[in-house]
Amino acid sequence: MTASRATRSPVWAAGVTSVPFRNVSLPTLERTSLDRGLGFDARELGRIRAYFRRERRDPTDVELAGLAQSWSEHCSYKSSRPFLRKAFSSLRPSNRVLGTGDAGVMKFEPGYAYALRIESHNHPSAVEPYGGAATGIGGILRDVLAVGAKPIALTDPLFFGPLDLPANQLPKGTKSPRYLATGVIAGIRDYGNRVGVPTVSGGIYFDPAYVVNPLVNVGCVGFLPTARLRPNRARAVGDRLVLVGGLTGRDGIGGVAFASKELTDRSESESRGAVQLGNPIMKEPLMHACVEAFDRGLVQGLKDLGGGGIASAAGELAHAGGFGMRLDLAVVPMREEGLSPWEVWVSESQERMVLDVRPRDLATLTEIFRRYDVPVTDLGEVTAPPFETIEWNGMPAARLRLGFRVAPTPLHRPTRTRRRPSHPTPRVPSDNVAGLVNEMVLAPDSVSREPVIRLYDHEVQGRTVVKPLHGRMASPSHGDSAVIQPRPESRRGLAIATAAQPWACREEPRGGATWVVEEAARNLYAVGARPDAFTNCLNFGNPEDPEVLADFAAVTQGLADGARALGFAVPSGNVSFYNGGLGSGIPPTPVLMATGIVRDLQFASTSDLKTEGDALYLLGASWPDLGGSLWARRRSLTGLSLPRSNPTGLRRLGERLLDAMEKGTVAAAHDVSDGGLAVTLPEMAFGGRLGFDVDLALVGLDTAGTALVAEGGSRFVVEVPRSQETRFHRLLGRLPHVRIGAVTNDGGSFRWGTTSLARIDLRTLYDQWRGGLGLP
Repeated sequence: MTASRATRSPVWAAGVTSVPFRNVSLPTLERTSLDRGLGFDARELGRIRAYFRRERRDPTDVELAGLAQSWSEHCSYKSSRPFLRKAFSSLRPSNRVLGTGDAGVMKFEPGYAYALRIESHNHPSAVEPYGGAATGIGGILRDVLAVGAKPIALTDPLFFGPLDLPANQLPKGTKSPRYLATGVIAGIRDYGNRVGVPTVSGGIYFDPAYVVNPLVNVGCVGFLPTARLRPNRARAVGDRLVLVGGLTGRDGIGGVAFASKELTDRSESESRGAVQLGNPIMKEPLMHACVEAFDRGLVQGLKDLGGGGIASAAGELAHAGGFGMRLDLAVVPMREEGLSPWEVWVSESQERMVLDVRPRDLATLTEIFRRYDVPVTDLGEVTAPPFETIEWNGMPAARLRLGFRVAPTPLHRPTRTRRRPSHPTPRVPSDNVAGLVNEMVLAPDSVSREPVIRLYDHEVQGRTVVKPLHGRMASPSHGDSAVIQPRPESRRGLAIATAAQPWACREEPRGGATWVVEEAARNLYAVGARPDAFTNCLNFGNPEDPEVLADFAAVTQGLADGARALGFAVPSGNVSFYNGGLGSGIPPTPVLMATGIVRDLQFASTSDLKTEGDALYLLGASWPDLGGSLWARRRSLTGLSLPRSNPTGLRRLGERLLDAMEKGTVAAAHDVSDGGLAVTLPEMAFGGRLGFDVDLALVGLDTAGTALVAEGGSRFVVEVPRSQETRFHRLLGRLPHVRIGAVTNDGGSFRWGTTSLARIDLRTLYDQWRGGLGLP
């Protein structure tokens, strides 16, 4: 090619604009990036300018839009990748892991597997809570579908500011926590119920740190025959790239850029169009059509269209296979007229997938999707590397090296360890035990979540064996995990739990993260499940802040520490940065959705007390440390030491507990977490409509108050039938366990040796607890 030909301006398709770039100063390019909402920093602008100088031309608006999606923090993980690689590459590879694409895939039993993934929809939900939460559910369903799995369960860990926050204390441009919570819960309810996938686990947490930026994390578990497992990569040159699902509109344009910056008092007006519009009525037939196409061997690889739209999904699919691609965006079926090529390229309209299909299978696949009334469009083909060629009505709109666009180099941002205060552990008063129990049980983070759980259909598909609420029909209480039966022909069960402890991570990120993994494991052990895997959603503030990034690094190490000790595989995860704004930041908030295997469903356990006269045992060592505890939070006490973590010891204790359950020596089990024994014991009594008599002196701490509210270490309260006590002792051996009391017919009695401390009217307390949430 001669120099004169190399500098000739290409002839671009109608509607495609060439953007001055290669001979423009960096300050001018920074203004261009800001004006177009691209989100590039100076270093990235320099790289792009150098690329197009080598190409001897300026980029098109289509090319810049695609680069902006792929290089965003949301899509590229450019700030987090070095830390994730360092932490989790140290885990021993597990032969239980079958795949690590859009969702992790784990062995379940011979011939079958399950998929798991959790992600966030925080920023969209802060702007439009109903739509943001609904499309979060839509996105997580597609992640699981994208590995060949049928979604069978959902989870929803949610974080809001205090519901009673006065309006005059809301920062400018911020919605009230009650409005946000009501909208988010309604969005999850309506989408999940309409697509027929049960919501079986989750959590609702309150803290002033989440007033500006609520966290809406959603998880999904799917199930599949291992023969149906599909990769998130293209198969071969010549394969067709096929778009299936909903129509394309302007909703969600710029969604990943919006998610890659902090919220401002203008986010409502400037970024509302970045929130996608969900359509669960399209999602259900899309899932059915995809599963049928998988089972008939018509799909060789696939990606879901989430952040970045066609640009991200098709580009990542082709690049992962080592190929290029050629697409014509003008054939995309559109919901509205007048979309520019760059808008079609990056629109995040929902309910869409891109499939790799062999040419000979295209007609059969098209017939399947049309039978389900799901739009299907042949976009183009997989080509030899390294270029992507994007057209509009057959004319060029973009031509880039695909690796340059979809695989940006990671950033190595600086870190700086945060200085944290340190204070001695306070002594908890014991002069009003009844008042302390009432305070802990009726705290917003403790009261019954039944009003929300009942909005979600957790029975649909008929797989839920252990429900989200444990106990009698007339007196349901909190459990630790749900258990589902993926295959009716098999007695093997899958337990699903969520875990989070941002307050512990705020005190000490690495130790707090390990504590979260321990909590996830305890939740699984308590229902008779052996911990198998977890997927994590890592919610943090601005990664450009060295202290935030140091917290992130520490949390990843803590999660890896816990996973290594407890035998968890970590096949998938998600990072959500830039949570915060308006001078407010969130604490480090790693959220886990964890799964465990119940060997036989007949051994699954629940938390509700069963029989008067049975013994109550406390398993595990008790520690007086109160860092991150509910008691400390309610007094705004920070700088306290965390309970000592011991994931290796928990694994030994948990395995022994599973053995005791399988041998019939455990009637009920509940882990000790938020609120300590002050919450654990009433919750067990609530579900069984029974009572308890407990000697707090046997807990092993110096005061009754501390024994009531301390949350560490990793402990369980278990109910042991009177006839099984000797056998139970023998099974536990030398592992820490102590008989602290017995199940009674009614009321909650606490004593210190022979001295009575309080008798709680559990019936009255239950009524207050059951109606205390104030939602929806």
